[in-house]
Amino acid sequence: MQEPIRVCQVVGNMNGGGVEQVVMNYYHHVDRSKVQFDFIVTDSSTIVPKEEIEALGGRVFVVPAYTKLPAFESVLHGLFSEHSEWKIVHSHMNALNVFPLHQAKKAGVPVRISHSHSTAGKGETAKNIVKAILRMQANRYPTHRFACSKFAGDWLFGEGTPYEVMYNAIDLSRFWFSETARTKVRADLGLAGNQTVIGHVGRFMPQKNHAFLLEAFAKACKKRDDLVLVCVGSGEAEVVEESSVAECGLSDRVKFLGQRSDVNELYQAFDAFALPSLYEGLCLVGVEAQAAGLPCLFSDVITREVDVTGKSSFLPIDEPDVWVDAFCEIEPKSNAERADIERDEFLNYDIEIQGIQLTNKYMELYRGVA
Repeated sequence: MQEPIRVCQVVGNMNGGGVEQVVMNYYHHVDRSKVQFDFIVTDSSTIVPKEEIEALGGRVFVVPAYTKLPAFESVLHGLFSEHSEWKIVHSHMNALNVFPLHQAKKAGVPVRISHSHSTAGKGETAKNIVKAILRMQANRYPTHRFACSKFAGDWLFGEGTPYEVMYNAIDLSRFWFSETARTKVRADLGLAGNQTVIGHVGRFMPQKNHAFLLEAFAKACKKRDDLVLVCVGSGEAEVVEESSVAECGLSDRVKFLGQRSDVNELYQAFDAFALPSLYEGLCLVGVEAQAAGLPCLFSDVITREVDVTGKSSFLPIDEPDVWVDAFCEIEPKSNAERADIERDEFLNYDIEIQGIQLTNKYMELYRGVA
């Protein structure tokens, strides 16, 4: 039996974020008898599913953090030179893809994929300057370009540059509404039947705009006493935001759940989903929340491509009172309404379909250089 081809996935930091989840979703659903993944992660990663990857047949290689750029590039070049089986290197580091793909080119890797998962936004001036500089080199080293959305592709590669949209696909069967799961999870979280729950899923980092979310929620609580906010995720700002909530006297109204592996079930307990991000490529959690039948409130800088159902709301991130009004207007859907969604609208995000397509794409690229 012919050995599967091995594709090197350069993920960079693995900290439980959406990009890592997208790559792992695909790894579970490609045909692993034909395609295997090896992962390159940095030593600053905090959540690396090494056992899971190895159980699926993959390998994990650890390199220095990209903040130590000479060491990062040197170790990458060594790995790419040593592993001649890697005919395809697929980099998921957005504007930073220029560094691993440069080393892959120097090592003679014939297929080099740059994947855009994100964009840029307000509030990160220094980071945005670096991104702007790196974007000028974005098309220098890749042989192929992927993006999670047209918005993300145009941002990194430029309008008119050819790229393929690779959807942030999920296992939809895990997210469809479940009345049983809703009852259980709400009981586990101590949520009363008459409480209206706003859910949020995202790492505690500036991009996700938690301070804004909590400010708007605190104002809404003065108008409605049945609102509860549930935040799922971890990160450097989590302790700060928890302290802020305690100072406002809202600890009984805001639940911080940390990093969770059962997010698909947590969505069932929510009544609405809020994501006031400063920027996104295409938010995976937005697709998940809609699949669970939730009304979604997104910031107006997020691409409308995420609006799978055509029913999401996009609100300005410089007007917290608009969010306050939106929170106050939330009316929980009935269980029947949650379950009654047009599943065909989600076909582009069906990992069963997209996993086959990615398998075929990798095989096509491999045959072109084998």
